[in-house]
Amino acid sequence: MPAAPVMRLATRSSPLALLQVDLVAAALALAVAGGGGGGGAGAVERLALNSAGDLRRDVPIAALGGQGVFVKEIDDAVLSGRAEASVHSAKDLPSSVSGGLVIAAYLPRADPRDALVGRRLGDLAAGAVVASGSVRRRAQLAWLRPDLRFAELRGNMATRLEQVPEGGAVVVAMAALDRLGLSARADQVLSTTEMLPQIGQGAIAVCCRPDDEATLEALGAIDHAPTRREVEAERAWLRSVGGGCDAPVGAFARCVPAGTGAGTPDTPDTVLLEAMIASPDGHVLVRDSMNGTDPEALGRSLARHLLEDCGGRALLEQAGFRP
Repeated sequence: MPAAPVMRLATRSSPLALLQVDLVAAALALAVAGGGGGGGAGAVERLALNSAGDLRRDVPIAALGGQGVFVKEIDDAVLSGRAEASVHSAKDLPSSVSGGLVIAAYLPRADPRDALVGRRLGDLAAGAVVASGSVRRRAQLAWLRPDLRFAELRGNMATRLEQVPEGGAVVVAMAALDRLGLSARADQVLSTTEMLPQIGQGAIAVCCRPDDEATLEALGAIDHAPTRREVEAERAWLRSVGGGCDAPVGAFARCVPAGTGAGTPDTPDTVLLEAMIASPDGHVLVRDSMNGTDPEALGRSLARHLLEDCGGRALLEQAGFRP
């Protein structure tokens, strides 16, 4: 019997990105071993590349164009045939996948929350400095603590953890700390009530060409349906709002399995979606939630509500965005 083909996975070259490829490889191997399909996927090879966001660490993400700065070069490898699939932190993906690729699989979502390293929020002195390159994080922290000051933060996790301001803190994704074995470094994990995460935060997305049937089949065996429904709702919301990682917006969805409430076993899981739009300085913030069984429709409905009924459109337009 001929050997199963090698699947080449394109990724960024950071330690976290390479670890995420290992998680995808492990999931594929488990699917094959467990008889879950996998389309005969064999060994996995990494194709590590540098994205525009990695090469320009001295420039704020928003100044690089925000959405997609960690993605394009990685996806181009798939489009050109140098790789069968690309592996991303779902939060780095633009609201529409580049180049006509499709998201073929999501791994089960890890902790979606943000974490403070250095000090707990309540222990920060008035005027303390918090380092973060995220407009979303800064706006929500300023809403909670208008006295805080902010500094830019770029680089891989090791670099970020070396840049804790004296008497201050840095903000990082808890999923990244967990995956790198650094969860003990978190001084406080912020609840989603305190800070809504970036769209897709905590999820790993794997993209491929829509006409590559073998890769689609292999990746379909590891797709986690609840995570897909959650992230689809968040991404539908983001597309309708028109922002990206450079906008003061955030959303978080979670699935409630059918049968745990009023639903029946053959009813689709209910998706609970919460989202917010803020002014970049955090002085004004609007936030609300909805639930439904159609992730796309739910995302669009909540976006329309926040934009039109809650004043979100005016907030984004004042910040230079056009919903």
